[in-house]
Amino acid sequence: MTTAPSEVAGSTGSQSADAPHARRGLALALLAGAQLMIVLDATIVNIALPDMGKALDIGDTSLSWVMNAYMLTFGGLLLLGGRLGDLFGRRRLLALGLIVFTVASLLGGFATSEALLLAARALQGVGGAMVAPAVLSLVTTTFEEGPERNKAFGVYAAVSGMGSAVGLLMGGLLVEYLSWRWVMFVNVPIGIALVAALPLAIPDDAKTGEKAIWRGRLDIPGALTSTLGVTALVYGVIRAADKGWGEGLTIASLVVSAALTAAFIVIELKVERPLMPMRLFRNRNRSGSYVVMALAAGGMMGAFFFLTLFMQEVADYSPIKAGLAYLPLCAGVMISAQFTSVMLPKIGPRVLLTAGPILAGAGLFYLSLLKYDSNYVVGLLPAMVVFGLGMGLIFVAIMATAVAGIAPEDAGIGSAMLNVTQQVGGAVAIAVLTTISKSAGTDEFKKQAGKLADPSVLFKGSPKFDQSALDHVNKLVMTAGQTTGFLVGAGMLGAAAIIAVAVLRVSKSDLPTDASGALH
Repeated sequence: MTTAPSEVAGSTGSQSADAPHARRGLALALLAGAQLMIVLDATIVNIALPDMGKALDIGDTSLSWVMNAYMLTFGGLLLLGGRLGDLFGRRRLLALGLIVFTVASLLGGFATSEALLLAARALQGVGGAMVAPAVLSLVTTTFEEGPERNKAFGVYAAVSGMGSAVGLLMGGLLVEYLSWRWVMFVNVPIGIALVAALPLAIPDDAKTGEKAIWRGRLDIPGALTSTLGVTALVYGVIRAADKGWGEGLTIASLVVSAALTAAFIVIELKVERPLMPMRLFRNRNRSGSYVVMALAAGGMMGAFFFLTLFMQEVADYSPIKAGLAYLPLCAGVMISAQFTSVMLPKIGPRVLLTAGPILAGAGLFYLSLLKYDSNYVVGLLPAMVVFGLGMGLIFVAIMATAVAGIAPEDAGIGSAMLNVTQQVGGAVAIAVLTTISKSAGTDEFKKQAGKLADPSVLFKGSPKFDQSALDHVNKLVMTAGQTTGFLVGAGMLGAAAIIAVAVLRVSKSDLPTDASGALH
């Protein structure tokens, strides 16, 4: 495997040799719990949006910002969060992130107005931007290379893959039997327990000199341009999904993001201690893995988005039933992730990163054949299992590839970059897929209206308006849009498989199974 001069595959830095087995088991449970809390947050809150809107008198347009406020701060601060962990200690950053996230959840649960709820959600995003890169980099540095680390990656991937479905189920239960406030309050005891257990589970890796920021250790110009650039990009794609790609503010946001990103790259090439060392991208396997992750995350988030809409709006599933329907998909991810952690050192990641997208893409292609009256056993279940198996293959192998050979001092920023590609790739994909889906739905509506002897039955202002006819056509329209989204998502995963074959050159020899060195 090709590495940059400053990267040494097998470089030391793993702390696992000094940690007893029981302590590493606790560390894995803690890191998995922290990752689960971050991942399930999106869907657990999504289920509660209607109740939040009624309780706090939030309009439909503003209600989307309950989700967007989190995405903006989370996506914008991920790179900075990863680098701060490298500079000041990943355990320290994880603790701070968990505290911020927990306090924000408590404030959100007690929110009495729209402004307070949105502020709490933005603060949750700040905490999440510290937790996410710290968790992945600690998985890399806490567990020894080989079977131990592959197992940890398997658990991490399983938690990441099933978190969205768990959030749907948990959110449905909390909203139905308690109240919307509990989708926020539920994080409080979990966060407190994780912070309390952190010193017992994770060795202190804090760097010396808390004043490093003033000694020029932190690249402040790079931090500002990267944070504002990613934030502008996330805002632009969020707005595009709602207002369209040609809308003025959407275009302005994307242009500003491009300008700030260009400035960020120039800064990083010139400063002595860059926030994002360009040496990370000299490794073709790492650069390729970032692209594969962006495409795979886009396909996955698009699948969850359209599956949830189909089950709840077309098939009329309740939130709890929709959450239960996802369980086979979760099982597929868990089984596949554990299989991958065992097979990774035997066959290497390249085969897995080719087979995974093909398998997941096949699942989405099957979903693109759905009809509005398709039943669960024949129409949804096979595709969800196959898709879950494919995603489990992808996530374990992609994480091992992305961090292979990375220098210890870059573990945090390398992990953050993987998170950024996942989050931004997902956000961009949903915006693009939503646009394509709306277009396909509009075409289907015109097609169905053209088949009617009197299309006026579909319009509420008409004296011949027929609600049952409109309901039927709406289901056809929604199904057409969603199945088109699945088909495009399958294409994204196909592209991920092609890139894995064409670009990645990492083999099993690059991921040795002995404990002679740590892979960062």
